[in-house]
Amino acid sequence: MIVPCCTPQTARPRSAMLRRVASVMLLFVATAFTGFATAQSPAAKTIEDTWQGTLHAPQKDLRLVLKIADANGSPKATLYSIDQGGGSMAASTTTFQDNTLTVAVAMLELKYEGKLSADGKSISGTFKQGDGPSTPMVLERATPETAWAIPEPPKRLPPMPADAKPVFEVATIKPSNPDQKGMGFTFRNGNFMTINTTLLAIIKFSYGLQDKQVVGLPDWATTEKWDFNGKADIEGMPNPEQTRHMMQVMLGERYGLKFHEDTKEMSAYVLSVAKTGPKMELAPKDAGPLPGLFFRGLGVLTVSNATMPDFCQLMQSAVLDKPVVDQTGLTAKYNFLLKWTPDESQFGGMGMKVPPPSDAADAPPPLYTAITEQIGLKLESGKAPVKVLVIDHVEKPSAN
Repeated sequence: MIVPCCTPQTARPRSAMLRRVASVMLLFVATAFTGFATAQSPAAKTIEDTWQGTLHAPQKDLRLVLKIADANGSPKATLYSIDQGGGSMAASTTTFQDNTLTVAVAMLELKYEGKLSADGKSISGTFKQGDGPSTPMVLERATPETAWAIPEPPKRLPPMPADAKPVFEVATIKPSNPDQKGMGFTFRNGNFMTINTTLLAIIKFSYGLQDKQVVGLPDWATTEKWDFNGKADIEGMPNPEQTRHMMQVMLGERYGLKFHEDTKEMSAYVLSVAKTGPKMELAPKDAGPLPGLFFRGLGVLTVSNATMPDFCQLMQSAVLDKPVVDQTGLTAKYNFLLKWTPDESQFGGMGMKVPPPSDAADAPPPLYTAITEQIGLKLESGKAPVKVLVIDHVEKPSAN
């Protein structure tokens, strides 16, 4: 007698087993898809995207756009202040950890820190610049429908031919507004301008000198202030040497400046490289021919695309009381931020009175310490042969 392998009594349990297997398979498939969906959900909350928000600054509201991209597995942010033009600011620091975003632009002492919302659509945090107050700011994830337009940045002028000898085709000189604060030299929209500058300041800029290197000026040349605006006779962006050449020609034509040169051994500051080596960032090669050196307050200096002679010239003309001699041997152009607590001997070249130093624990160090610690250079007193301009003749500017 042959016994069947499957009797009616055993078939039902097998069917039930198959149903259980099928249920397990369906459960596995459902779990797999659930796991896939769960794995994908954070992708909708990644930080790499375009974010935008309004900063309620003390003077006025500013719309900011923050573009965050992936850079070899790490976030990299670029900031746009679209109500102040279309220029971009690359962040020096971008981190995103535990749903907290931190973005900093060290050169401008800007910092934003905020927490990503649970739905990934906004970041709530604070914006701070320098020693200013922290300001609440919410960034929203932009969509094609809500994204703010970023203005086109102004087109950069091509450089003038390197062998060009430009002069000012048109130049106006007028007395400064007596209520004008500060002073400055700038190149904008094809025009070179000075604001609130004495003749001494213009001569120092034009010839790369310090106060003690200009001898024989009349009193009015150190007290009366002027605004200058000139347009070059050659199209393009001049380099620093071409800019100084134009100003030297203008001084002869409009102020009747005549002088002779001498060399004297005198007290000076010597700038050299510290033992640590330079700590400055190399400027991008496409940054243009002109440097940018700006004070955002007494003892807060932002430098971009500048050589060591550019830095020395600014320090000797605006901050220090003696010439500054460059002995660094560095020939590149650099970006850096220098922050220090000035003393009463500094900023005479800008006609500024320095307040008493702060005794706060977090106050920046003195200038000499800051130069070594922050940018890897060394500034020391010494003696050096320096050029001196002896003024033979000068007069108030001729009519426009």
